[in-house]
Amino acid sequence: MTQIIAVHSFRGGTGKSNLTANLSTALALQGKRVAILDTDLASPGIHVLFDFSLSEGDRCLNDYLQEDVQIRDCVHEVTPDPVRSSKGHIFLLPASLDSDRIARLLREGYQVEKLNDAMFAIADDLKLDFVLVDTHPGINEETLLSAAIADHLIMVMRPDSQDYLGTAVAIEVAQRLDVMNIQLVMNKLPSQFSRDEVRLRMQESYEVSIGAILPLSEDLLTLASGGLAVLEFPNHAWSDAVRDLATVLLESSGD
Repeated sequence: MTQIIAVHSFRGGTGKSNLTANLSTALALQGKRVAILDTDLASPGIHVLFDFSLSEGDRCLNDYLQEDVQIRDCVHEVTPDPVRSSKGHIFLLPASLDSDRIARLLREGYQVEKLNDAMFAIADDLKLDFVLVDTHPGINEETLLSAAIADHLIMVMRPDSQDYLGTAVAIEVAQRLDVMNIQLVMNKLPSQFSRDEVRLRMQESYEVSIGAILPLSEDLLTLASGGLAVLEFPNHAWSDAVRDLATVLLESSGD
């Protein structure tokens, strides 16, 4: 059965999209069939991590949400060679980076329920093991609907006072929607911070599982979203933690 994983943060800049792309890759390296929906429609960008761009005539989520286009026509395979060698597959449903199309989407809106329909449709059509939803930051309708049907919600935050407060609000809303499996991920933790103290604060602040604590890394900053850290730096502590999180998700799915 396909597992739906929503990856969310209360604020932008947490590295949510980067985590989504790398977590998808870690799952696919285990031979899984994974799809990513870029539902951060106002500021899409996860496609960059896979070195993918829409060519003329290519369809994207905007076409499905606002035009008479089938969701299957908006799917693009972006499987890197190392993943293909592991028998895994990664499919991407990107959003448009065109400023006119973004403005139109914000101006006219769309039927949010269609996003959920899309998840179930591609899960069946592509025989997926996982669907990862890269959400729009904050508390908004599309995020709430995605979280409500997700098997897992991964909340990404930084060691920042505003993130601590905002994440508490987001988790409370998710719990009211009966999202049971919430994994909290601390990202971009500076080396001068004590991991044990941060973990303790997270445990005291939120009654949810701690999925990973990811270090702030010069290597990842140098990568600058120009690739996937789990492939470019497979022995890095950041990559190890992402693979550990993938293992937790695999085990919870029964694999």
